[in-house]
Amino acid sequence: MSLHGGRRAKAEQDAFVVEVGYALLSAVFAAGVVFGAVAGPALLFELPRTAESLVWQGGKWLAVVLFAARVISVLVRYRRTAQPSQPGRTNPDS
Repeated sequence: MSLHGGRRAKAEQDAFVVEVGYALLSAVFAAGVVFGAVAGPALLFELPRTAESLVWQGGKWLAVVLFAARVISVLVRYRRTAQPSQPGRTNPDS
């Protein structure tokens, strides 16, 4: 806990919740777009059964991999971001 009654810890917790929400929503959107782009031709065109199955499976697995990669990359980038040790304070040299 911080010296200010837990406000800083709460703010850090809130920031993490927002970042997780952003990671999940952006991953769902990206995965949906990729799935639609890959599996879309199976809906629009008459494909042989094998090709249709391959397109659906390929779209599904690409969407899953993209979802996981997006969530991981956003959360890793968030952890690497330097959090200020004293918010609101500037360097004496600035």
